[in-house]
Amino acid sequence: MQTDIWVRYLRLRGHEVTYVCASDAHGTPIMLKARDAGIAPETLVDNYRSEHRRDFAGFHVDFDNYYTTHSEENRELVELFYSRLQQRELIARRTIQQAYDAEAQMFLPDRFVRGECPVCGAPDQYGDSCEICGATYSPSELKNPRSVVSGSAPVQKDSEHFFFRLGAFEQSLRAWHAAGHVHENVARKLQEWFDAGLKDWDISRDAPYFGFRIPGTENKYFYVWVDAPVGYMASFRNLAASPAGRARGLSFDDYWQPDSSAELYHFIGKDILYFHTLFWPALLEGAGFRRPTAVHVHGFLTVNGQKMSKSRGTFIAASTWLAHLEPEYLRYYYAFKLGPGLDDIDLNLEDFVARVNADLVGKYVNLASRCAGFINQRFDGQLAATLDAPELQQRFVEAGRSIGEAYENREYGRAMRETMALADEANRYIDDCKPWALAKDPANLPRVQAVCTQGLNLFRLLTVYLKPVLPNIAARVEIFLASPPLDWATRCEPLLGTRIAAYQSLLVRVDPDAISRMVKSSMDTPAKTAAATPATALAAAKAPAKTAETPAEIELDDFQKVDLRIATVLAAEAVEGADKLVRLTLDIGSEQRTVLSGIKAAYAPADLVGKQVILVANLKPRKMRFGVSQGMVLAASGDAGLFLVGPDSGATAGMRVS
Repeated sequence: MQTDIWVRYLRLRGHEVTYVCASDAHGTPIMLKARDAGIAPETLVDNYRSEHRRDFAGFHVDFDNYYTTHSEENRELVELFYSRLQQRELIARRTIQQAYDAEAQMFLPDRFVRGECPVCGAPDQYGDSCEICGATYSPSELKNPRSVVSGSAPVQKDSEHFFFRLGAFEQSLRAWHAAGHVHENVARKLQEWFDAGLKDWDISRDAPYFGFRIPGTENKYFYVWVDAPVGYMASFRNLAASPAGRARGLSFDDYWQPDSSAELYHFIGKDILYFHTLFWPALLEGAGFRRPTAVHVHGFLTVNGQKMSKSRGTFIAASTWLAHLEPEYLRYYYAFKLGPGLDDIDLNLEDFVARVNADLVGKYVNLASRCAGFINQRFDGQLAATLDAPELQQRFVEAGRSIGEAYENREYGRAMRETMALADEANRYIDDCKPWALAKDPANLPRVQAVCTQGLNLFRLLTVYLKPVLPNIAARVEIFLASPPLDWATRCEPLLGTRIAAYQSLLVRVDPDAISRMVKSSMDTPAKTAAATPATALAAAKAPAKTAETPAEIELDDFQKVDLRIATVLAAEAVEGADKLVRLTLDIGSEQRTVLSGIKAAYAPADLVGKQVILVANLKPRKMRFGVSQGMVLAASGDAGLFLVGPDSGATAGMRVS
């Protein structure tokens, strides 16, 4: 999704972009899984590739070519790499000892040996690193090692292996990293490898192995991480040779030779950054090909703050999501969370419901629905010939510069926040103009038409800014507005004097029950074991409690004891160590207050600054673990999530609410 959003933005700007990928097909895990299933590895990877293509399409991830690393194009390119590296004496052979499963009669990759960590003693750790203490080591150092394949204790056995002389490229790799081809955080991480000294890289594996056999050998195969990145090149070559590629005039050499003027970008997860930022650029240089313009690395995904778990119902297959929820809900939520660095992001299901309902439904789609009704019913779908607030229109157009820079730099979270700030402004404009009140007097109808035309043009601009994230919704908006395809250039010209179609719902609120059903279908244990998950809690909150009692009535004097004041948020920050709390600094006219509020799931702190809220000003200060809270802000909660309660426009800080 991160890559697809970036590609769609660049295309909106008019750039020619070719977007390719490939399904990784090789390696010991694939071979063993196919063996267990009683099918050929080729059949297994073809099945996976079909599922991947289906699910990518379901989430509107639109590749020009989604190929496979198990292809003739890839085999030919890998052998070309190997031949050129040999000619430059960059391949060495030497005998090593490695773990061997005598019962299964196969050498074992590091991760197919498990045992006790030699450093901290943690049980059931991989043969290359400990998940508990983070130590790295060789499989031979494990205590009480066992083969993952047969369960027997592995023995050490000699085998001749092929090594790529990675150290020969240390200086050029240092220079490449220093030139800004990777994020500064990645460069700092890689410095650890440079400090330790670059060692030769083992690029061979022993039979049995599912992969490409090394030329001139009988039982040696290229390690999967040799042919996996070459798969990008193979996918491009396959596309260039296809009718679609020939129609576009694609040439393999134009893109991959050292003197290419094309820009080449990789998007990867941080668990494979060493392969893509050390081994891969060195292989490319050694074989006489160009290096990437940049390698963009993202972090991991957690669900509800933890690793994905089937028992919690949070190991969610793409197809399961699509069976219960709109794909563009997730595209937006990920975009809202994503930045340019290696930071992990969390899919908090409670926050997801609140964020999507508040932003996409409550702000974005709501703007269209409240304006379209007047245009359809009062003016037969005809937009006004002029805008009511051209200066506001121009401000929205100019905001595209900052939003575009955010997309370009993969600061999607900033792009979404700035777009939603515009949505807030557009809705305030409609609130201030009050077309529903104007429409009561026939003499005001021309102004009503102009105001709603203005609102729809602001909505159209918001759609341009969201189109990389919400491509399917944007296509429906184009039909609704009878508008040409929206791009970054067309946003500068307003839509005036034309007829729009009847408005049809573009999005509906996320139903917490759908979240609950999705979680339940993702579990492999009885539903009652997931009672503590946020999604289940949401579903439970929706059902009325059978034992609920009607609140006791109070007298007017009781109510008047509560001092409610309008307050302006001067500053907001997440409370370190607290899952839900935000520390608010509030201006109530005569003084400032600090309030700790449990609204983090519904609001990003940056979005709160400048908002007006209602404060219970005479609530006794409460000493909490994270400080003293001097009051309470009012919020409403229900099926759609949690929403702060605020005053109408024009109110000022310090006013008493009565």
